[in-house]
Amino acid sequence: MFKKLIIQTDERGLLFRKGSYEKLLQPGTYRFSPFSEDTVAVLNITKPFVVQGKDLQLFLHDEKLVQELDVIQVLDHEYVLHYEDGKFAALLSAGRYAFWNVLKKHAYIRVDTRNPELPAEVDTAVLPKLTGYYQVLEVANYESGVLFYNNVMQQELKPGKYYFWKGPVTVSVKTVDLRQQQMDLTGQEMMTEDKVTLRLNFVYQYKIMNPLRALEIKSFEDQMYIQLQLILREYIGTLKLDDLLKMKQEIASFVLSRLNEKSQDYGVHFISAGVKDIILPGDIKDILNTVLLAEKKAQANIITRREETASTRSLLNTAKLMDENQTLYRLKELEFLEKICEKIGTISLTGGGNLLEQLNSLLGGEKHG
Repeated sequence: MFKKLIIQTDERGLLFRKGSYEKLLQPGTYRFSPFSEDTVAVLNITKPFVVQGKDLQLFLHDEKLVQELDVIQVLDHEYVLHYEDGKFAALLSAGRYAFWNVLKKHAYIRVDTRNPELPAEVDTAVLPKLTGYYQVLEVANYESGVLFYNNVMQQELKPGKYYFWKGPVTVSVKTVDLRQQQMDLTGQEMMTEDKVTLRLNFVYQYKIMNPLRALEIKSFEDQMYIQLQLILREYIGTLKLDDLLKMKQEIASFVLSRLNEKSQDYGVHFISAGVKDIILPGDIKDILNTVLLAEKKAQANIITRREETASTRSLLNTAKLMDENQTLYRLKELEFLEKICEKIGTISLTGGGNLLEQLNSLLGGEKHG
């Protein structure tokens, strides 16, 4: 009795004779003798062409079979994105693959991982299905990025998110902060022209204008720090201590001007600068405090003498007016009398004499109640 085999429309059969592939069987009914050594592998054509235990190369000599297959060869440095009927199906790494082209329409995007950037035709919507095959590098909106392949600079990157294949090329991005930044120089010991050693706190603000230039400089911030030290030492060494204490603003202007002479070398623009503190040695501080105290005392003495002179001059002017004007003299008498009345209850005047003289004598005496 014959063995019957039915191959459905969405299937194909692979006939093997004595273990070797013979030919492709189309959909239909087939009968085989019970004594036959023929075997048939039935494959679903909606799935990839895979025969367990057999290499794909064994079947590629069959032209009829090959016509119904898409055969894809992926090299070691490649990835192939496989789409079925417009939908992403899988990422194919190095190897050989075959897909039935009968019921489904296949499309492929071949990428060379030696050029790591994901091509524009790869929709980022499929990236969650590619985990492990790519990396994401970001440049913030206040930064500029510089792209490196195997530590070789490629290009400058604007703010954004960038995707790169993981492969034979090492990809890295170095970022440069473009916001206004500040550098502080604190507690720097310097010597003035008159050999006074002091400590200086200085600050300046800057912005990086040429990120590529900034990245070319090793230890960028350290070099700018040393440059500031040298400029300050050069300038402070030309000033005496008294001049230095009076010229804080001039120091800042000079340093800012000298720094901007170097702006092209560092790829930055220096915005502002200023002296925060000048810290003097204890003995110098005591001397300056003594000098300041003496100056203030001298100023106070001058003011006191000036006030005394003005008071004496005022009394002299009043006396002259009283000598020349009897009415004013009588008013002065009444003023004295008013003062006396504020202090005592009754007044007894005896004898003759000038009223003003008697009242004057009463002001120095005891109260009478």
